[in-house]
Amino acid sequence: MAARRGDAIVALVAICAALATLPDARVHGFKANDFKKCETSSFCQRLRDRPEGATREIYSIEGRWEPIGGRGGGWGAVLAKAGEPRPLRVELTPYGDEGVVRLRVDEPAHPRYVVPDVLVDDLSPSEFADVQFAHQSGGKGGTTGARTVFLTKNPDVDVVVTHAPFRVAVRVRGHETTVFNRRSLFEFEYKRDGPAEGESWSESFNSHTDSRPNGPTALAFDVTFPDAEHVYGIPERATSLSLKETRDATGRVMSEPYRMYNLDVFEYLAESPFGLYGSIPVMLAHAKVPSGGTVTSAVYFNNPTETYVDVTKDSEVRSQGFAGFGGRKSTSVDAHWMAESGSMDVFVAPGPTPAAVVRQYTSLTGTTRMPPSFALGYHQCRWNYRDEKDVAEVDAGFDAHDIPYDVLWLDIEHTDGKRYMTWDAGKFPTPRRMIEDVASRGRKMVTIVDPHVKKDDGYPIFKEGKDKNFYVKKADGTTDFDGWCWPGSSTYLDVTSPTVRDWWAGKFALDQYQGSTKDLYIWNDMNEPSVFNGPEVTMQKDLVHAGGVEHREVHNAFGMYYHAATAEGISRRNEERPFVLSRAFFAGTQRIGPIWTGDNAADWDHLRVSIPMVTTLGLTGLTFAGADVGGFFGNPDAELATRWYQIGIYYPFFRGHAHLETKRREPWLFGSESTRTIRDAIRRRYQLMPYLYTLFEAAHREGSPVLRPLWYEFPDDPTAWAREDAVMLGPAILVHPVLAQGAVDVDVSLPDGVWYDFDTGESHVGPKRWRYPVTIADVPTFVRGGHIVPRRDRPRRSTSAMRRDPLTLVVAPDARGDAVGELYLDDGVSFEHQTRGAFVRRALTYAAHKELRCSAPTAASARAGGVEGSRGASANGAADASSVKDFADVSVERVLILGAARHGGAVVNGDARDVVAAPASTRDGAPGGGAVAVRKPGVRIADDWTIALAASAGR
Repeated sequence: MAARRGDAIVALVAICAALATLPDARVHGFKANDFKKCETSSFCQRLRDRPEGATREIYSIEGRWEPIGGRGGGWGAVLAKAGEPRPLRVELTPYGDEGVVRLRVDEPAHPRYVVPDVLVDDLSPSEFADVQFAHQSGGKGGTTGARTVFLTKNPDVDVVVTHAPFRVAVRVRGHETTVFNRRSLFEFEYKRDGPAEGESWSESFNSHTDSRPNGPTALAFDVTFPDAEHVYGIPERATSLSLKETRDATGRVMSEPYRMYNLDVFEYLAESPFGLYGSIPVMLAHAKVPSGGTVTSAVYFNNPTETYVDVTKDSEVRSQGFAGFGGRKSTSVDAHWMAESGSMDVFVAPGPTPAAVVRQYTSLTGTTRMPPSFALGYHQCRWNYRDEKDVAEVDAGFDAHDIPYDVLWLDIEHTDGKRYMTWDAGKFPTPRRMIEDVASRGRKMVTIVDPHVKKDDGYPIFKEGKDKNFYVKKADGTTDFDGWCWPGSSTYLDVTSPTVRDWWAGKFALDQYQGSTKDLYIWNDMNEPSVFNGPEVTMQKDLVHAGGVEHREVHNAFGMYYHAATAEGISRRNEERPFVLSRAFFAGTQRIGPIWTGDNAADWDHLRVSIPMVTTLGLTGLTFAGADVGGFFGNPDAELATRWYQIGIYYPFFRGHAHLETKRREPWLFGSESTRTIRDAIRRRYQLMPYLYTLFEAAHREGSPVLRPLWYEFPDDPTAWAREDAVMLGPAILVHPVLAQGAVDVDVSLPDGVWYDFDTGESHVGPKRWRYPVTIADVPTFVRGGHIVPRRDRPRRSTSAMRRDPLTLVVAPDARGDAVGELYLDDGVSFEHQTRGAFVRRALTYAAHKELRCSAPTAASARAGGVEGSRGASANGAADASSVKDFADVSVERVLILGAARHGGAVVNGDARDVVAAPASTRDGAPGGGAVAVRKPGVRIADDWTIALAASAGR
């Protein structure tokens, strides 16, 4: 006991010392002065203030482009800067068959560091279909006016390179969609041997100094999106879906540029361009092209160093005359990218649709890892559940109130003095028994494991890491870096090293993580990384990683590396799909696991901004994301908590979480009416689980986001391009969340097409806008005509209890009486869907108000994984019957056809069935809009079958 009391005193002193060094932000909320701005970041200030256009030093291509030997279909050339004797090397390389191109610039004498492990392992160049030269004489090297046209394998996409001044334009069907260096803002700071006389390379911020031993090595470039009005992406930040301009067309500064630099931002603002916990340097643009229609394109900057982006929106009159008098007013969006260091490495995804852009981008950095099915259920968390008794009571509370959930979480207080992978023996004396008890009801648990390692030779993980020399080093390259975090004095594993990651993954084995079981999963917080006494609450940039790489070169990828190593450990432990939540992220994190949006607050502004935050992440490949339901800081009242659950059920990652100092807020603690309404909301999440799981498989297969902004589904509707008050769950369900306190109605606007009220079945024809009356129980939700939504309608306590339940198929015909859908099933646990083709994927089609068919999807609709066929095992090639039995035997218990008020019987595979008129309502007491129900048709989802309705069953 004396030793434990002494250890507690040491820990208390360490925490007090850490708190004394914290920026004011951690104690008093967000304080902008604790974090850098462009004006306090020398490279940003230097690059942002440089003139553009004719007053710039011009870069130009010297000579001809030549094929790059032995490296696929890339071409290279010399890129020269006026007055600079050292040439750069530029390369242009195609990838895939859709017209994706990569533009790289480097200094041959001093190649830049390129972070590994971000792009997918099997990424390899393709070839250009043709390369056409058009040289004109008159300038240096005969290049003035010269250009080279690169034709991609996609006949609609080509790339035009103007030699002087250097300019690269990607065209889709002859229309320029993405133009590199139109404003001549490209800049590449050459490596120098040392500072000039009177110059200092070091840089200070607050009390910290960055030695910058390699000097200034910044990069800048501009990208123009002609005819675009809106750009999206470059998360993470709490701001609008359509990015606001930061400089106007005259150069006037409107706000700070958008920053990408992963930081621990305590209690962030609900509307700010300030960068938060993660960074994905992807920007999408949506343009209305002169020839008609729209085109979506994107750029991805493959560089994890600190980056700022200015956005400028411009308009001009093209052709002769004035706008409205013979001329055409055109818009464009310019993005000026400024990075501190790293590689000049840009990919262009030509689209032309939103879905194509996301697919093209995720072909580079990977698609969403197929999650275990429990991960799509509801997660209950707070800082902290006190002890084993508290855990048991919370678990029992869900059952007592008939509220389903899947995962119970433990925050940092469960550990022995913030030594991760340990337990506080006084509060959690029998952790294995606790986890097994929760798992006996089909549920899981999660514990937090942060990247800071308490400096304590009695802590085996610290001692072994020190003995193996596995920690990040100070600027001298030899001394272990010591930073402050929750445990006090801490070291940080150098997870940029594959050797360290492999060692760390091994620590999650059951014989290493004492008290753990196969039903325990992991949460990585603070992995930006957070260092309480560091500059901007993170690591110094001149710290050193494996291979002598400075931290500045890898900063935004550090959290992803830690996340990946942890997920690998869980995957090895169970030989099953891992689940690891991360706060920090970078491009490629989608291959690893989910993230959440960090330390939000219990207010209506943070509720509203959660929607563009989550949908932006989906557009940039990281669809498995969510916000803390109810807000992390503060105490939501019953109305706010209820409204947050009602939209939270549609977040791809659905978790309630709260700060240590908040009131308890389990779903049943807001009064009986709120308990009932929150229960109904969570049950809807579980009801939609077959549809949601199918959406995740599509995200895994082709990158498509689960939760989507309206413009993704309706790209030709200008009213959808910037809308945030409604979202699409996949292609079929539109949700208008209630986002205002005390609302009695909602301004609902439906896009073109037929829509059905999810609760009442009432049909609407869009475009339509009206005031939709709401009570606290109502959230305007609509099923899109032309789609089929699979559901499971039997209430269960968890996803595992649902896995063999029969399905209800909700058919929502369009104006022609047609609808389509898809259903994907696998075991929800293993990798056999990949290794053995053990899954069932079925196409559902409804035609002319009279026939529903279930069959194997076409090759075009099933691009990867397994061999589809008509039944269970035979549907999936190498899979044997036993490996797919649990899900191949799933039956259909009801078919509900919306908007069909009359019926005249049905024939199922030649056998007559009764058909009944049924209310379409899914909520007690709601008026029905009319539907036809075929009950117990006696078919399995894995079989081919047809249900034919008599003619009178139509509209």
